[in-house]
Amino acid sequence: MSPPVPPIGIAMGSDSDLPVMEDAAEVLDEFEVRYEMRVLSAHRTPGVMKEYAEQAHTRGVKVIIAGAGGAAHLPGMLAASTPLPVIGVPVQTSTMSGVDSLLSIVQMPGGVPVGTVAINAADNAALLALQILGADDPDLRDQMIEYKDALTDKVEDMDERVRERSSADEHS
Repeated sequence: MSPPVPPIGIAMGSDSDLPVMEDAAEVLDEFEVRYEMRVLSAHRTPGVMKEYAEQAHTRGVKVIIAGAGGAAHLPGMLAASTPLPVIGVPVQTSTMSGVDSLLSIVQMPGGVPVGTVAINAADNAALLALQILGADDPDLRDQMIEYKDALTDKVEDMDERVRERSSADEHS
């Protein structure tokens, strides 16, 4: 019997995108959510990419995170071929610092949405994927609540330190 398919697929157009996309994997590891990673080129292996997109939901994948740079067609092509939510990660390029990737991913035609995060923000893509899964998974939703509470505590601690510093400066 083969192991169950992870609920999240992480796809990238090239292994040069791996350093960025590993940030998504690290977040998923923190939350102990399984994932699979693939290199699927919209231009060099379109048949493989299309087959992955078409079959992902039948295998048990629930969300796809797709990172790509330059023309960045991978997220949109995956979204065109799957009923699953696709989250696009624009990968920074040397030519236009990732703005080209961002614009390519965010400018999808009607009927083919791709949720898009900031340039190189694969960690946010993973968090969004977890929130999507958490809509139907109370345990994961509780983990996300704890995560966000920790963010709140962190900012409150920062605020307290800054306020203490400013009030100390007023008294000097």
